[in-house]
Amino acid sequence: KEHDWNVEESLLVLQMFSDTGAAKSSCLNFTSSSVKPSSSSSAAQVLSRFASETSIAKKQAEERKRKAQAANKHISSDEEDSGEEDAVSSEYDDSDDELDAKEGAMDAKTAIVTFFQDASLDELSLISGCSIKKAQKIVEMRPYDSWESLWEVFHKENGLSENLVSGCKVVLRERRVVLGLMSKCETISSKMIQRVTKVMESGSGSVKAPSILNSQLEMKPYQLIGLKWLLLLHEHNLSAILADEMGLGKTIQAIAFLAQLYENGIQGPHLITVPSSTLDNWVRELKLWCPSLEVLIYYEHSEHDATPAKHFLCVTDRYSLAIGNDSDRSLFRKLQLQYAIFDEGHMLKNMNTHRYRHLMSINAEHRLLLTGTPLQNNLLELMSLLNFIMPSMFSSSTIQLSKMFSMKSHEEQSSFERDRISQAKLIMKPFILRRVKSEVLKQLPSKEEMVEFCPMSEKQKALYEALLKKLKSTTNGEKRELCNVMMQLRKMANHPLLHRQYYTTEKLQAMSKLMLKEPTHIDANAALIQEDMEVMSDFELHRLCQQYFSISSYQLDKNLLLDSGKFLHLKELLASLKSRGDRVVLFSQFTMMLDIVEVLLKHLDHRYVRLDGSTPIAERIVLIDEYNTDPDIFLFLLSTRAGGLGINLTSANVVILHDIDCNPYNDKQAEDRCHRVGQTRTVKVIKLISQGSIEDGILQLGNKKLKLEQDMTAADQGGEGTVPEDIASLLKASLGL
Repeated sequence: KEHDWNVEESLLVLQMFSDTGAAKSSCLNFTSSSVKPSSSSSAAQVLSRFASETSIAKKQAEERKRKAQAANKHISSDEEDSGEEDAVSSEYDDSDDELDAKEGAMDAKTAIVTFFQDASLDELSLISGCSIKKAQKIVEMRPYDSWESLWEVFHKENGLSENLVSGCKVVLRERRVVLGLMSKCETISSKMIQRVTKVMESGSGSVKAPSILNSQLEMKPYQLIGLKWLLLLHEHNLSAILADEMGLGKTIQAIAFLAQLYENGIQGPHLITVPSSTLDNWVRELKLWCPSLEVLIYYEHSEHDATPAKHFLCVTDRYSLAIGNDSDRSLFRKLQLQYAIFDEGHMLKNMNTHRYRHLMSINAEHRLLLTGTPLQNNLLELMSLLNFIMPSMFSSSTIQLSKMFSMKSHEEQSSFERDRISQAKLIMKPFILRRVKSEVLKQLPSKEEMVEFCPMSEKQKALYEALLKKLKSTTNGEKRELCNVMMQLRKMANHPLLHRQYYTTEKLQAMSKLMLKEPTHIDANAALIQEDMEVMSDFELHRLCQQYFSISSYQLDKNLLLDSGKFLHLKELLASLKSRGDRVVLFSQFTMMLDIVEVLLKHLDHRYVRLDGSTPIAERIVLIDEYNTDPDIFLFLLSTRAGGLGINLTSANVVILHDIDCNPYNDKQAEDRCHRVGQTRTVKVIKLISQGSIEDGILQLGNKKLKLEQDMTAADQGGEGTVPEDIASLLKASLGL
């Protein structure tokens, strides 16, 4: 079949955009030897892209010739740059062709001009060597309405290097790689959407629970649909993310899925990686639902350990192996696993972390992620999850992805990122199953949420205002410093004893000298003892006085221990709840705050148990069982992070959040320890907020995030020692910065 393109005109266009003499020569040689009037000709595919624009390009060629010759040496051709971008695999070379076909006449130079004209400061900063100051200069020099006007700016003595133009080409190439990859993913996704829709609409009637499950237990209809969905994706050799709302039995669905694989002759081995707090619960559920499965509990590698490969299923709490033991990581890279299941796998939402990369290196044919939090409008999370679902597609391009996208709020995202967010969500639709309780559990008791604003005590309020005044005068607004500011304000809003106010320098000097009377400190240096004391809080120093007889007279008065606005409120609240026969789970972010709460509970004579990150794994399930089976235990004290995952406390019907988390979904996780399958009473969630403090703003931001279903996981997403942008803005407003 004859083509309608003109070889001579097309060659002119190719020569105009070639970067070196060698490239021109290769184009000419390629044309003379390879151009044939055949639809399969690769040359035809390249040249046909320019067919519609050849006449325009020909007219522009002369007037642009001088500028093009000067500029071309700074822009590498599409066939080069392989040394700069090791992560771009030849497997995806055709993604540029796909993009060019869509863009038509949008050539490289036009794309560069458009980028410099429209890009935000953040986008310009993606260019290698482009600082914020240079990005601001580029914006100031706008508009750029042609290649010549752009190149003229980058030749002036204005601090802008021509290398930035070359760097822009790299950024645009990386974007084309992403577009090409997502196009391939979209093709796979579109094929699955109809099949998944059919499965979901057909209901649970056509699927039965595996016969090896405990016959005395019954899966709920929505759980059978989840099993059916997992089996469908398995049949098509695809990984999955089960994201049902917390409390809907993701554990049971995963166990049923493994049982069905076992019945189908798939003998494993499989690996389930879980947080330490949920390990015992997983083991218990496995024994309860499917006792015939051979399960190995793996703690850490040892020469004498049983080999996971010899078992059908291995369960480990070794999320920490991703950043710790080399032998553990080596073992799981060598094992040929069928399924790697990650429970509460929030660390798989950020490909920039070492933990993510190590977990992704586990050698498994398929992956299943269990998470109770929804997707957020954040491109790095979405791309991290896409990489999790389709690792073979993205394995060579994670460097570009992590470099291009960061955890930004919706307001900060570029139009390119917002478009990719919509595309990524569409792609992942068939691979993610999320149901909420209101949809599938009509019989589940309701959950009532209330906020109790607690006026600070007079002393506490005075101390808070003094601290705020001090921070205003000493803080410069840097994000790392703001992290410390937020922590200081939150601690004072909760209890003054989390700071050092009452133990003055004079008192510490006297105490340090008295400590020399202790047998353990006879040979110590008083100055060094005082130095250690100066970094301790009032409550820590109070406990020190309880520990050593020589300074016991310096213990704080009981009134100071109980002097907090929240404690005044708790005293009445707990008495009211106890009189009605309610049972309470109380969460706090701070383990030291739990220590002070214990003082209050002992003073009020309330029975309680406690679990936090320091509680040994073996003791956790014992404490949970003790609370669930002994109705005389009124309270369960938990740290939000350690006790907010995978723990079943349906024997309680009241959740008190003594201090809220900056990430509202961490609090949601905590609430759902009680509001889940098995609960028979209405659950009350009570948030305690210190009135007129930083907590007011945190509460408002949290409510906004919940409405948008956006997760604020600052620990992983913002990086250690930083705060999210909206929290930073709140702090700056509070400090008047």
